[in-house]
Amino acid sequence: MLTGDPLWYKDAVIYELHVRAFHDGNGDGIGDFAGLTAKLDYLQELGVTAVWLLPFYESPLRDDGYDIADYRKIHPAYGTLAEFKTFLREAHARGLRVITELP
Repeated sequence: MLTGDPLWYKDAVIYELHVRAFHDGNGDGIGDFAGLTAKLDYLQELGVTAVWLLPFYESPLRDDGYDIADYRKIHPAYGTLAEFKTFLREAHARGLRVITELP
């Protein structure tokens, strides 16, 4: 877990992204956590210090994911909870913070 300055965000380079539109890791044409994990080094090379994720929870997607059906589940198109945890662990290993948007 990252620790440190509680005002870290003041100097952060935050990259906001929609998982669905970022990078497809399994070849189905939809961005997912496997694809996002694969691009963490790229984001770090850009100088990104935090990744802000738009809603990725289970949803009927009538409102682009903001119509969340279950905050405890990952939308199946984006991967599994295990893949999200891998992404989170790999992001933190690179010193990247992760912000999740909750409508």
